[in-house]
Amino acid sequence: VEIPFPEEFRVGNVYAMIVFDLDPETLEYGYRMDGPFSPESGHRFDAEKVLLDPYAKVVSGRDVWGLTPDWNDPYPHRARIAFDDFDWEGDTPLNLPSEDWVVYEAHLRGFTRHPSSGVRFPGTFTGLREKLPYLKELGINALELMPIFEFDEFEHSHTDPETGAVDHLNYWGYSTVNFFAPKAGYAATGKRGMQVVELKALVKAAHKQGLEVILDVVFNHTAEGDQRGPTISFRGLDNQTYYMLTPEGYYFNFSGTGNTLNCNHPVVRGMVLDCLRYWVSEYHIDGFRFDLAAILGRAQDGTPLSNPPLLESLAADPILARTKLIAEAWDAGGLYQVGSFPAYGRWGEWNGKYRDTIRKFLRGASGTVGDMAMRLQGSPDLYGMRGATASINFITAHDGFTLRDMVSYNEKHNETNGEHNGDGANDNESWNCGVEGETDDPEINALRNRQIKNALTLLFVSQGIPMLLMGDEMGRTQGGNNNTYCHDGEYNWLDWTLLESQSEIFNFCKNIVAFRHQHATLRNRYHLSGRDYLGTGFPDISFHGLSAWKPDWSSGSHSLAFMLCGKHARGGTLQDDYLYVALNMHWESHAFELPHLPEGMVWHVFANTGATAPLDICTPGEEIPLEGQGELWMGPRSTAVLVGKVPV
Repeated sequence: VEIPFPEEFRVGNVYAMIVFDLDPETLEYGYRMDGPFSPESGHRFDAEKVLLDPYAKVVSGRDVWGLTPDWNDPYPHRARIAFDDFDWEGDTPLNLPSEDWVVYEAHLRGFTRHPSSGVRFPGTFTGLREKLPYLKELGINALELMPIFEFDEFEHSHTDPETGAVDHLNYWGYSTVNFFAPKAGYAATGKRGMQVVELKALVKAAHKQGLEVILDVVFNHTAEGDQRGPTISFRGLDNQTYYMLTPEGYYFNFSGTGNTLNCNHPVVRGMVLDCLRYWVSEYHIDGFRFDLAAILGRAQDGTPLSNPPLLESLAADPILARTKLIAEAWDAGGLYQVGSFPAYGRWGEWNGKYRDTIRKFLRGASGTVGDMAMRLQGSPDLYGMRGATASINFITAHDGFTLRDMVSYNEKHNETNGEHNGDGANDNESWNCGVEGETDDPEINALRNRQIKNALTLLFVSQGIPMLLMGDEMGRTQGGNNNTYCHDGEYNWLDWTLLESQSEIFNFCKNIVAFRHQHATLRNRYHLSGRDYLGTGFPDISFHGLSAWKPDWSSGSHSLAFMLCGKHARGGTLQDDYLYVALNMHWESHAFELPHLPEGMVWHVFANTGATAPLDICTPGEEIPLEGQGELWMGPRSTAVLVGKVPV
């Protein structure tokens, strides 16, 4: 049935109609738009196309993940009605203080798709819900999900000419078809809107486990690509409004994917705000991470704006007032805003400089100690008055190597992506510990494990918000591939048998996370000052070298230590132990002279990555008194965490 919009119900450029006697449970609909096809003027109307409603809350047509679609289907994406009768059982947002966050970045499908996950419906919202107790055990309280908005996994897919099998899917999902609808293929039963129910059930269950849910959202481009791409929705509705266009009518490509959403146009800005309000009010989502967020600050001609209307509106929106906002503060057009993103007092940032500095320091690069001191403090050189919680600290993320691969490969190995190893970043700041890739050499494998523990220690003793990549807690590998966007298989599926084979790494990670939760002095909202403003006898943070109170800032230094005075925790509002962290990334052993503690206190060892498991780390609260309180002997490429307290 095709029904034209009546002119008598038109108000300005808004059309409306009421159609009676329809069954909302079975109704599927789309729009047909008539208008000029004049690309040079920015118009690409096509009356032959049936278009997806940009505000559709449910999308049909891709109900089962990986099921090859009918390429001749004239209605590949169809809008459906979503019902709002879900029983939330009184669920409300957790509103956790951001300084208490431990973030876990996960792919919805990859987290449980491997047969070893043991869930009933692997690779689905329901499957992930079964695994929430695992995240709680690990100490995670913020789950950041890679894109779950409706996308087409067959975008840019490849068919093997010999077998006919489809591979190289759009696995990650960073190419949105619709911003309001959860992906049907992520539901155990995606038909008739069950993806809505399953996702809401997941969020409700997460909140019961004390986990906030963060969605990775992609408002920088859509799945329609450039002028050669499909017309699904936005292009056919109003190409000139929804996309940034050159004067000749071509697409600006600041996203690196063919088009760029025109986010600061009033209509598009309104859609983005409507969308986020919907996810917060209807799905109880706690926060959003914005992919390539620098694009959100560009004008319609691509020029960076000093006061971007969209970013300002998001920061000031009353419905989003308690929602966390996180920016990936760069884009594919070269706009890099880490430390300068227009935050309006609300935004946190993926701190790419933290990642780079930590990796350089870990591999033993010269001239990194000064930068390390900044990153350990929450990057005050970048965030100043915004405080430490503006820094989302990460060493690995979905883009790039896993932690295991970071210590196993010097070079990327992306040959299986089908792009002749030309995709993915070349500058990884990684070190393979002596052999490229997997090895049976016990010394190299021991060093790699130690380097992983060093990285985890640095991540969880740094001020700011730590983010852990899915599987890094159990040594997941991608075989040296640093751009696994197209693989639906072993590269991206979490192998749960690693919990047993890599139990040493998991045990270390779980305890270092628990240690962070136990010590408020590691979780300050604002930057530490390096002064004793409370008159405790110790500054809130002090730096040391091989000699106490004498850090070596020279370019040849590979060692650094710092002490946190627990009496300054949260600006003196909480009391905590004294903490001392020693970092020796030199390839030789060194003795660190320890600062003296107040009378009656002694240093206890919580972790020392130079020791053999299980002596490498303790259960928090069960630290072992250090023999010889004057100095700490550190092996090569190792870290240690000491607790100063009254002995029991």
